[in-house]
Amino acid sequence: MRKYPKNSPQAAARIIALTLVADGDVGQAELALLDELAVHQQLGLTRDALHAVIDTFCEDVLTSKPVALADAGPVDEYVMEELMGEIDDPALRRKVLDLCVKLAEVDDHVAEGESIVLIAAVAHWSLHHQMLSPVDAEPI
Repeated sequence: MRKYPKNSPQAAARIIALTLVADGDVGQAELALLDELAVHQQLGLTRDALHAVIDTFCEDVLTSKPVALADAGPVDEYVMEELMGEIDDPALRRKVLDLCVKLAEVDDHVAEGESIVLIAAVAHWSLHHQMLSPVDAEPI
């Protein structure tokens, strides 16, 4: 698995890619939502650069250890921890998690693999308490 600098647009985009492939199928609704939300701009990338990170992530997954997509997710716990560890900026963590939730929910079904990614992000980034408040809420 390639390494990206901490909090880089590519590291954030790779978490998006992980969510996209977590159910074993990148659907048209997910791809359309990437454009609708301008995910590339939100992460500081061009559209082509975002898709290049997604493609590179898929290559890395397919050339690594045997892959069990869908129910188990595309990466093991160790790799998941490494990927989540590349994001330590609190605002970026929240933004990426929000985008991942929207992508997972776009087809009105959160698959087990998608759920695993979302739960891992919440756990690794200690966002449990923030899951109960809106993204734009002012701190109390």
